[in-house]
Amino acid sequence: MKIKGVRLYFLPVKTRVPFHFGHESMTEVICARAAVDAEAADGKHATGWGETPLNVQWMWPSALPYGARAAALREFCLRLAKAWAAVADDGHPFELGSAFIERALPELLREFNAARAGAEPMPWLAALVCCSAFDLALYDAFGMLAGKPVFETLGRGWLATDLSARLQPAGGAAVSFAGKYPADFLRPAPKKLVAWHTVGSGDALEETDLNGCEPEDGHPVLLRDWIKRDGLRCLKIKLHGNDAAWDYARLVRIAEIGRGLGVLWLCADYNCAVADPAYVTAMLDRLLADEPAIYGMLLYVEQPFPYELEEHPIDVHAVTARKPLFMDESAHDWRFVRRGRELGWSSVALKTCKTLTGALLSLCWARAHGMTLMVQDLTNPMLAMIPHALLAAHAGTIMGVETNAPQYYPDASRAEESAHPGLYRRREGSVDLSTLTGPGFGYHLDRIKRELPPPAAAHGNF
Repeated sequence: MKIKGVRLYFLPVKTRVPFHFGHESMTEVICARAAVDAEAADGKHATGWGETPLNVQWMWPSALPYGARAAALREFCLRLAKAWAAVADDGHPFELGSAFIERALPELLREFNAARAGAEPMPWLAALVCCSAFDLALYDAFGMLAGKPVFETLGRGWLATDLSARLQPAGGAAVSFAGKYPADFLRPAPKKLVAWHTVGSGDALEETDLNGCEPEDGHPVLLRDWIKRDGLRCLKIKLHGNDAAWDYARLVRIAEIGRGLGVLWLCADYNCAVADPAYVTAMLDRLLADEPAIYGMLLYVEQPFPYELEEHPIDVHAVTARKPLFMDESAHDWRFVRRGRELGWSSVALKTCKTLTGALLSLCWARAHGMTLMVQDLTNPMLAMIPHALLAAHAGTIMGVETNAPQYYPDASRAEESAHPGLYRRREGSVDLSTLTGPGFGYHLDRIKRELPPPAAAHGNF
């Protein structure tokens, strides 16, 4: 297919309660929604859609004011819309996306940062997140043109080259990507996925945590009520990473509340705040000695250490010897995954917000080298939730999928929920993907009554 036009929309969303993680809190987000018009060789046209929340605090951690970072991200998205509309090549989204990420995106980021006249440069992670809405829209457009679901267009016969053109195995590994395609590393998709509930570091657990500012909107506030209402079995716990006593007490307290209500699994997420593996191993060893049942509930540990592997090449084998250790922010692309594996990371957390193209490449590389997988949320509302859930369904994760949007802005997705009621409300500890049918990502936009604002950018023909 060939790109014929690009539109970009900005959709503001506010959280019902602050989402505390790492050293910052999220109270609002702008979602970038992209539409790509594409043309097939036979002249057929289709429009594909992609969406990503521009979660400033996650994609660009900094002491810069939120407003300055958010404005820069919006400006970069506008530049991306123009750049994507100017792409002259034709091909599969996997090929177009790979070429854009490898060649065009680094140059666009370099030019953008050079024009900021000495201001703090936007990081590569932020550039990837901004790019992801357009990348997702490419896949949806291709699926619409082909009359196939996106994940059925990733094998031999759809792609011009195999994975050996894009991936290199680890040194000494008995792995070859010759004759292999992304479809060879995907799994049959179940109709339901186990849902993970994230417990932010400021979330209220019990009545004693309430401060009187909680919303009265019909949705739970206390952890106990979330577990009961949604039948939750998996809790992801955000920790500080710089206060060992607080982190330990918080994890134990949440585990005790959860297991009394049927919770089976926990994850500890430090959001890059830890500098020394001993911080994590000491906590794990204390859990094993003092709370062995809770230690057994801890399914994995996520991204304790700074994500810049070149600047912080920390040997993490001591953590992996105790629990599976997942790269999240560090897993920018398959090369970072390869470097992480050398340092001792055992597993990879995929995110559609770092582009579906990049997620597929990392998935293939990781699975070929025996690494386990998860699909993590960027608190994806509205359309952003759909490719996120589909990637998890096809990835074969260690356990289900992370689902944050129903907690922090459930009403933002009311229009999409009318078409996919099982996806935006967790029931019996799961989300239901059975309505995601048909070509592309199965959005069924004809059943979603969302009124969009005027486009922030429009290029080419629609």
